[in-house]
Amino acid sequence: VQLVESGGGLVQAGGSLRLSCGTSERTIGSYYIAWFRQAPGKEREFVARINWAGEDINYEDSVKGRFTISRDIAKNTVYLQMDGLTPEDTGIYYCAAGPYSGRTEYWGQGTQVTVSS
Repeated sequence: VQLVESGGGLVQAGGSLRLSCGTSERTIGSYYIAWFRQAPGKEREFVARINWAGEDINYEDSVKGRFTISRDIAKNTVYLQMDGLTPEDTGIYYCAAGPYSGRTEYWGQGTQVTVSS
């Protein structure tokens, strides 16, 4: 299973970024795809998750109403639209895949998101 993140960068507080996770047709059609993040000096934490049908979606409480996870089957890509960014959203964002909710078995290499105040 291959997961390739892109779209990270430097943005000012209040700004937006869209992260992309490119994968295969088989993966997006049969796995849960999730986004995690890891801030400097902190443990990796769950951000959002979507299942293969796009009907089971979950968010970590601090990003609800600001982040939106979605998928484009034709492009084999899962997106994380991040609006209203704050410096607390700074970190490396990872795409992950697993066979069911709460289970992650595969990880991407990560993409850096930096939000300046």
